[in-house]
Amino acid sequence: MIVAVFVLAMSACVLGLILWKTIDARRNALLQSEVDIRNLAHSLQEQVSHTFQAADVAMTGMVDLLKYQNPRPERFNQFLANTIKSLPQIREFGVLDATGEWRYSSLPKTPLHNNYDRSYFTFHRENDDPGLRINDPLQSRLTSQMTVLLTRRLNDQDGSFKGVVVAAIASDYFSEAFKNFDLGEQAGISLLRNDGIVLAHWPSLDIGKDLSGTQLFQNKLKETRSGYYRVASPFDGLTKYIGYDQSTTYPVIVTVAVPEQQVLADWRKHLRSDIAVAAVLLCSVILLATLLSTQFRFRLNMEKALRERESRYRLLADNIADVVILLDRAGNFLYVSHSVEFVLGLDPAALIGRSCFELVHPDDIPAVRAANAKLTGSSTMQSIVFRTYRDDRSTAWVEINFKHAERAEDSDGRIEIVGVLRDVTPRKIMQDELTALNTRLAELATTDGLTGLANRRTLDSFLSRAFAQDDRLAVLLIDIDHFKGYNDSMGHQAGDGCLKRVAAVLADATINTSALAARYGGEEFAIILPGTAEADAVTVAEAVRLRVRALEIANSGAARGYLSISIGVASRHARTTNEATLLGEADLALYEAKRRGRNCVVAYAALEQDDFSTGFQQQG
Repeated sequence: MIVAVFVLAMSACVLGLILWKTIDARRNALLQSEVDIRNLAHSLQEQVSHTFQAADVAMTGMVDLLKYQNPRPERFNQFLANTIKSLPQIREFGVLDATGEWRYSSLPKTPLHNNYDRSYFTFHRENDDPGLRINDPLQSRLTSQMTVLLTRRLNDQDGSFKGVVVAAIASDYFSEAFKNFDLGEQAGISLLRNDGIVLAHWPSLDIGKDLSGTQLFQNKLKETRSGYYRVASPFDGLTKYIGYDQSTTYPVIVTVAVPEQQVLADWRKHLRSDIAVAAVLLCSVILLATLLSTQFRFRLNMEKALRERESRYRLLADNIADVVILLDRAGNFLYVSHSVEFVLGLDPAALIGRSCFELVHPDDIPAVRAANAKLTGSSTMQSIVFRTYRDDRSTAWVEINFKHAERAEDSDGRIEIVGVLRDVTPRKIMQDELTALNTRLAELATTDGLTGLANRRTLDSFLSRAFAQDDRLAVLLIDIDHFKGYNDSMGHQAGDGCLKRVAAVLADATINTSALAARYGGEEFAIILPGTAEADAVTVAEAVRLRVRALEIANSGAARGYLSISIGVASRHARTTNEATLLGEADLALYEAKRRGRNCVVAYAALEQDDFSTGFQQQG
């Protein structure tokens, strides 16, 4: 039964491996084909675009010249002929007047036939589009060859139609260029116009064919300007992989089509080799299964002789994880698995007889001994994480699970300790990093992101605790004078810089004290002073005001041309019912400071005295 399962499992592995390799190889073949075909399509598209661009540049110069000048035919004809020599892709240049008659030509003899009936002439006569037009392939009246005609409208100085500039490119020019690429017998390269008209195709001569109803124009080009897909060829009906690339400059597309059979030819050849290898492996599996069957029978005969050794190995196998150790009651190594070489780099044979505490970091020895002391029987297990040493004396964090393993066959009831140890250094590092990250997140949650001071939430919490704990408590509410004008005139970046500098003054005023400086909102700040009387709070406020004024931050909106602050001070008294009341009193004092002209400190107690004095005088 075991041998049969082995044969089935190994056969499944071999067949699965071959299947995976086959699928992966086919995918790689298609991916490589996609890269090669798309690169070739892009390269050919660039070449075609440069071909049209060279003609376009030349024709643009002619249009600009003829708009303002009327050169003599013999001179301009010679210029056209010379231009042809530098542009081998152009078969001929010509200029037609407004009636369709030949005005200039690069040919030795200017043609006599009229082109008034040609569709391109009609288009330019009726449309004022000055751009280059790539026309439908047509049969030249001069050479009887299929020709790709490039035309541009020629305008008079007043913008009226003056004629057409014509450049002729033989369709064979592109076909000859395409056939230089050895793509195989049934591969093909096409030059298409954006409306689906075939301008050139190799190897067939289906020039002028309309492919606008194909998948390329119906779907693919709407999704992306370049791509790769599998489709039945519209030229010969074969299934092919087609790569296409659309020009960003001219309304043309280049496609490269390679038959699927050709793309996968090498893959099929390797597939036959893989099948042969698989057959050999399966035969080897069957042979190995026969040998295993013989060995199993031999093992049954040796089972009694190996029982004692098997018992020890079974004890270890039942508890094995990473590194298995066996200790006596004193903590000396009786057995260490070979995996200790990979985990800690230590020689297992060299550890036998040594105390396990030699490998424990001195600071962790008490914790390890305490865990060991908690073992009361074979049913209890202890686990502890501690530091140990690798062979290079570097420190590693390890976790050990250990318990008593009493051997029932020993007459003296000797106690041994079996442990399973694993390296948890990465986990410990991650835990430390997570703790640091949580600490940082907690800090960010209580801090204003711009100024680095405590945020409003932290301020409210601190004030609530301080109000509950301190009978003497003062609050400073601080507002930057004319900050909106400063922000509008200097810009938000300068405004943020200003807030940071003011916040630095407040932070410096409260450093190493029990006070808290916080951003209250916008350009407003607050300082909470636990255990501080109002007179001392006013002193602190005045010092802060002077420190901010000493920054000499220019502010054209301020009375004296420099940035200043107004501060309202309030302290807890018998009528202060809660922290909200205290903040409200500080806010009233701040409002009074602004009313008095800003850049000053006003205490709420002074406001109450002024109100009392005013009321007394009115009664008198």
